[in-house]
Amino acid sequence: MPETSRRGLLFGTAAVSAGAFLTACTSNEPAKKPAAASKPAADSKPGKHVTIGYAGPQADHGWLNAIDEQAKSRAASYSDVTLEATEGSNDTAAQIGQVDTLINKKVDVLVVLPGDGKALTQAGLKAMRAGIPVINLDRIFATPQAYRCWIGGDNYGMGLNAGNYIGEKLKDKPNAKVIELAGIDALELTQQRTKGFDDALKNFPNIKKVARQAADFTVESGQAKMAQLLQAQPDFDAIWNHDDDQGVGALRAIDQAGRKGFLMVGGAGAKSAMDMIKADSGVLKATVLYPPTMAASAIDLARALGQSKGIGGISESEIPTQITVFSAVVDKTNIDQYLSQGFS
Repeated sequence: MPETSRRGLLFGTAAVSAGAFLTACTSNEPAKKPAAASKPAADSKPGKHVTIGYAGPQADHGWLNAIDEQAKSRAASYSDVTLEATEGSNDTAAQIGQVDTLINKKVDVLVVLPGDGKALTQAGLKAMRAGIPVINLDRIFATPQAYRCWIGGDNYGMGLNAGNYIGEKLKDKPNAKVIELAGIDALELTQQRTKGFDDALKNFPNIKKVARQAADFTVESGQAKMAQLLQAQPDFDAIWNHDDDQGVGALRAIDQAGRKGFLMVGGAGAKSAMDMIKADSGVLKATVLYPPTMAASAIDLARALGQSKGIGGISESEIPTQITVFSAVVDKTNIDQYLSQGFS
């Protein structure tokens, strides 16, 4: 995300989901407990009914699927919320059309995770001008005028924390070498993750990044790009992989090549990655969270807006304009704290 988005209110990690913070003055007894997200506070009363429109990309990735599940589970936990969810699409024109449909239905609040933030900016502006407040989830619109509140992950911080973790592990090793398996270079989030990683490594003059490949957040691309890196780099000490889904393929390539002697740090917090970290039997030693619980928090924010309420834990009577979720590093020392939050 752009550097400006990082100056929003910092939440804790997924362990204390933003839901726990938000619901102190907005929530009611939930119908069911959403998996891996803090349940709404049980001591509040139901309020004005709110219809929330939700539009996201196609759930063709573990993290995106978890985002959908978090949004739907949190909405279902409220007796005073109706969720109008569109069918996810990776086609920009289709997603714009879906947002238009929700505007025409006159939903009270919109939650939009755009496939492409810049391309969906006009859709956000249209909703705001129609008097429908927008919660912009994660991939940010090109202008703050297109949303009432942005909530999302700290991509720069994700790279920074990964780099600092690797740096601390290798700080006493002379001439240490690291490589990077990035995501989709066309996405600003990938660029921010790389910048954070590179900035962290500047604090460790003994470490040099010797190679980088961009994959596509898929198992297949992770395997192919990792195989290329392994072939080109016969010796290195650590790798940072931006995404645990593509990390499944990367680990497959590492196993096929029979390579050892280095540590790997993943990204996002998939359940499969956390299980491997807990087992501590391979090269994967940590993952940097990008919590999908932010989608549950987006529903909390939408409900608060629809009911003209503030949120608990801060003095202001209005919700913030930006909220940045913290990217905690999870390794064997704290895995039990985060294991239940891993997504499939």
